[in-house]
Amino acid sequence: MSSDIALPSSPSYLSLYTSGELERRVERALELLRSCRLCPRCCQVDRLEDEAQFCRTGRRARLASYAPHHGEEDCLRGLRGSGTIFFTGCNLGCVFCQNADISQRQDGPEADPELLADVMLELQANGCHNINLVSPTHVVPQWLEALPLAVRGGLRLPIVYNTGAYDAPETLRLLDGIVDIYMPDFKYWDPERARRYLQAPDYPEVARAALTEMHRQVGDLRLDDGGLAVRGLLVRHLVMPQGFDDSRAIFRFLAALSPATYVNIMGQYRPANRVDVDHHSELDRAITSEEMTAAYRAAEEAGLHRFDERQRWLP
Repeated sequence: MSSDIALPSSPSYLSLYTSGELERRVERALELLRSCRLCPRCCQVDRLEDEAQFCRTGRRARLASYAPHHGEEDCLRGLRGSGTIFFTGCNLGCVFCQNADISQRQDGPEADPELLADVMLELQANGCHNINLVSPTHVVPQWLEALPLAVRGGLRLPIVYNTGAYDAPETLRLLDGIVDIYMPDFKYWDPERARRYLQAPDYPEVARAALTEMHRQVGDLRLDDGGLAVRGLLVRHLVMPQGFDDSRAIFRFLAALSPATYVNIMGQYRPANRVDVDHHSELDRAITSEEMTAAYRAAEEAGLHRFDERQRWLP
């Protein structure tokens, strides 16, 4: 590893590794796969025997890609990029998913713990500022298996849990003290829209509980002297066509959680995946500058004041 790369002195998981608790968490997480209740769908298939259901994933995670990512939030990408690991499969079925070629298929090589550990160490050696696990909910036990191996190999980077927020409380509690930065995307507040567009009518309730637990664990986002995230909650919200009521309600919830919640209000929605095929004409357009302006005003009126300025779009 290059000697000019400064690493955090003590990411959250190191003390758990030293005490042996990390290995115990791995065992408990793997047990959740036996009659799978890893996420709120509780499919109850035996993924240890390579059975699969909604997320299309059995015993092993599959890797779509991994690389330093320079398009993430400023506080994650820094100068050398965020070390993103994209897993195939997902526990949501978003009709508008812009990564559907990854999330709604099951391509890519199977990854055993040794491979995943090597990937994390390679990203660290490349100078990445963190390990950014993209869509990790359905493969929590699999990447946890790899973490002790990576620690033994010298991993010292913060872990970013980059999720759609459809996370079970039991699974999140296993990650307490392991994940440094939670980055959920809170999508919809209205259960009917969640049913129609995400295939998860309980999504709003689940997401509220998940974000509350995430904030309990890590608190508000903290940055180091160089502006890099070291620990805390960073929430993404993708502004959707005709979704202002959802945005406003989500911002009010986040402000009640903490006015210092760090929020990325994203304006890059474009019709994708099954929007046209499934005849969702209301989603078949991009976001307007007026909708983005209204979203930012709603966030500020709710009392939020920390935004990712690089992403901010005002006319």
